[in-house]
Amino acid sequence: MKSLGILNPENALEEEIAKYQFRECARAIVYDQNGKIGILHVSNENYHKLPGGGVEKGEDILEALKRECQEELGCNIEAYDEVGQIVEYRKIFQLKQISYVYLAKVIGTKGIPAYTPEETEGGFGVQWLDIDEAIELLKNDKARNDEGRLYIVPRDIVLLQSAKDAKI
Repeated sequence: MKSLGILNPENALEEEIAKYQFRECARAIVYDQNGKIGILHVSNENYHKLPGGGVEKGEDILEALKRECQEELGCNIEAYDEVGQIVEYRKIFQLKQISYVYLAKVIGTKGIPAYTPEETEGGFGVQWLDIDEAIELLKNDKARNDEGRLYIVPRDIVLLQSAKDAKI
């Protein structure tokens, strides 16, 4: 999968990174039947993000992608192309995270997300927007926490812009 870059805003050193926990994630840019993409609004932290999350033990990346989209968007999806991968060195969590990102489409009807208690507490909600609207929304986000400000928002801007620029 094509590399889209590395996020290391806290300037973690190689010897620090070598001790970090490793996490693989699956993320998606999901299009509905109207050409809109699903974006999560984390209202209590004042930012937006793409659906996705960690690959659980026993899952492959595409299984994790389908599970995460079902949980966070409330819909079944079919991945149809790769966008790329992005690496984050999250010093605040001592975590090296690789996100594998796909384009996907909604299969069937949109349902109701099944947020975790933590996501519900964070004020998660789904919005369906044109890709340009989503990029502008993220560019204007003022995340209240370091995770959103330093990692999630910059990462997802790169992912959305990469998908748009590649015209995939």
